[in-house]
Amino acid sequence: MTKHINFLGKRQFAAIFSGLLLITAIASLATQGLKLGIDFTGGTLVELGYNKPVDLDVMRGVLTEKGFADATVQHFGSAQEILLRLKPQEGLSNAQLSVEISAAADSVMNAQGDMRRVEFVGPQVGDELTEDGGLALLYSMFGILIYVAWRFEYKFALGSVAALAHDVLITLGFFSVLQLEFDLTVLAAILAVIGYSLNDTIVVYDRIRENFRLLRKGSAENIMNISLNQTLSRTLMTSVTTLLVLVALAFLGGEIIHNFSIALLVGVVIGTYSSIYVASPLVLALGVSKEDLMETEVEKEGADFDMMP
Repeated sequence: MTKHINFLGKRQFAAIFSGLLLITAIASLATQGLKLGIDFTGGTLVELGYNKPVDLDVMRGVLTEKGFADATVQHFGSAQEILLRLKPQEGLSNAQLSVEISAAADSVMNAQGDMRRVEFVGPQVGDELTEDGGLALLYSMFGILIYVAWRFEYKFALGSVAALAHDVLITLGFFSVLQLEFDLTVLAAILAVIGYSLNDTIVVYDRIRENFRLLRKGSAENIMNISLNQTLSRTLMTSVTTLLVLVALAFLGGEIIHNFSIALLVGVVIGTYSSIYVASPLVLALGVSKEDLMETEVEKEGADFDMMP
């Protein structure tokens, strides 16, 4: 049975809640910003191999004691191989930094590790990645605006893009408030959130358009409420099954994809919420009506003339 929940009747409370989240996110981004990873800031990457498994917690503790508190340590390939990532250190060249971090890791293992790889990401490359990542977000938003305006109507396009901006800002704000590391994997997760949220919003919009054409009676708010209730089970089933996978990845997938999973977790929750309480109320506030979605009837040429015997 289709539920009858008055979603749009609670849109004022949803607007207040979204407003508080956005204010918090923007304030945090403006004051402390994002904790950028070496993909964006530049830094050194060292891969080491040992003849026995490496305890990551012990390794992190010793590296912190030796002055490498910002070092990211993770298994790479197997439990006997580790990947160390560090941001630039004042007074140390990249070569010196790689030697010192390797020596610190060797002291933990009481053995000399096999240095498999040493790489350096310069700050210029990091600046280019930052610029390209921002442009990717802007281009995706612009493309979505054009597509939804063509597929539905410009009021729906504005509503969907505003909902996507809402989702992206809150997800970025979450990383800023908690100072979680923001790297290329998290940027990829943000782009995936845009796709997921848009898909959810398009499903809702499609049902709204159908019901505007099918239902002859009822206000725009009532028809939109009916549409939201009809798509609710699909929305929840999709979100819950996705969240189950993401929770497993966040807790069992290892450090290398932990922040990626967290970004998707936050994005899916916020994206599901915005499809119901942000995208649809915005379209209603813009004054959508049945006339906006009615198909125009095209008269056939010569229809007004009687056929000759």
